[in-house]
Amino acid sequence: MRFSKTIVVFVALLLSVGCQTLAKRNSTGVIVARRAQIRSSTAVVAADLLQVNRGDVVDILDSTDVNDPSDNSRKERWLRVKARDEDGTEGWIESRNVMPEDVLDESRKLAEQDKDVPAQATGQLRASSNLRLTPDRSGNENIMMRLDSGSSFDIIGWKRVPKPKSSENIESDVAPKAGSAQPGSAKAGQQGDEDKEPEETNELWYKVRLSASASPAPAGWIYGKQVELSVPSDIIFYRTGREFVAWQRLDGESKDKNATDKDAGKEGKPGSWLILEKSSSNQPHTLDEPDFDRVYVLGYDKRNQEHYTAYRSPDLKGYLPAKIEGQGDNKSFVLRLQEEEGGPLKEVRYNLYKDARGVLKVTAPNVTTRRRRSS
Repeated sequence: MRFSKTIVVFVALLLSVGCQTLAKRNSTGVIVARRAQIRSSTAVVAADLLQVNRGDVVDILDSTDVNDPSDNSRKERWLRVKARDEDGTEGWIESRNVMPEDVLDESRKLAEQDKDVPAQATGQLRASSNLRLTPDRSGNENIMMRLDSGSSFDIIGWKRVPKPKSSENIESDVAPKAGSAQPGSAKAGQQGDEDKEPEETNELWYKVRLSASASPAPAGWIYGKQVELSVPSDIIFYRTGREFVAWQRLDGESKDKNATDKDAGKEGKPGSWLILEKSSSNQPHTLDEPDFDRVYVLGYDKRNQEHYTAYRSPDLKGYLPAKIEGQGDNKSFVLRLQEEEGGPLKEVRYNLYKDARGVLKVTAPNVTTRRRRSS
C-alpha cells in the first residue's frame, strides 16, 4: 500500500513539473491596457506587485478562469506572467490587459490579407468595445483587446453574419462610462437593443485597420452597432436621402497625417471625392445584400471654391472594395458590380477626365441597372 501511494505521489509530481515546463514554453504577450497591475493572486484582496504599461512585454506562464465577483455566472480569464523588470516579477494579471504573441500574429495575418486594399471609410467607437479576430460575439476566445471610446480607425470592409441565437450568453461589446453602470444594467441595456429590432436576424461587423498608437494589433473586427462612421466634413452636407457608406479622395491626401483620433472626420482642404451611397429601408438586412446601390462623384471647383456633381449613377448592386488607380488627372476607379440577380461579380472601370474648362467628368461603362428596393 505504501509503495502504491509513493507511485501516485511520484506521478503527480511528474505531472506538476510537466505542466510547469509546458507553461514556461508558452508565448510572450504585449500589454494593451494603458496601465495595469500584476497582482499576487487572482483574489479581490490580492496585493499589487508591479505596474505595467501599454507596449510592455511579459512572459505568459499559465492561465485560469475565475468567477467574476460582480456576476458569478460569468468567468474572467487571468494569466500568470513574468515581467521583464530587474526583479523578474511574477504574478497574475487579467487577460484582457494582455495580448498573447500568437494572437498578435493572427492580427498581422489579417492586416497582410488587405495590405493592398485602400481604406473604404473611417469610423470611431461610440463606446469602449472589443476588437476581435473574427466577426463573432458569442464568446470571449476571439477577443484581442478592449478599444477606448472615441478610438478611430480605417474601415477596410464589412460583413453581415447571423445574429447569435441566445441573447443571454452573447457579449454585447458595450462598455458603460466609468461610474455610470448599475447592477444588471449591461444585460438590461443589451436586451433593450434586441427588443428595438426584433425582425433583424443578422448583424453588421466592420473589418478595421488600426494605427500603432491605438493598438498593437494592426487589424481586426468590431461589432457594427458600436461604430459611428466619420464622414468627412468636406462632404457630409451633400447627403440627399441616402447614407454615405464609403468614400475615397480623388485628389491628394484624404487626411492630415498629424491629425488626432478626434479629427477623423476633418479634412485639410476641400476636394473631389468618390462616394458610395446606400438607400435606407425598413426591411431586415440580408446576408448577401449589396454594400452600396449608387455611385456619386463629387467634383470641386477651386476657382469658385465650390463642389458640384460630376456623376451620379442609376441604381445598381455594388460590393466593396472600391479602388482608385492612376496618377494626377489620369485616374480611374474600379468597382465590383453584380448586373444580374445571382450572377457573378464583375470588375467595372470608370474613367475620370477634365474637360477644357477643367470640370471633372466621368466616363461610365454600360451597366445594367436594377430596381430600387422599396422602403
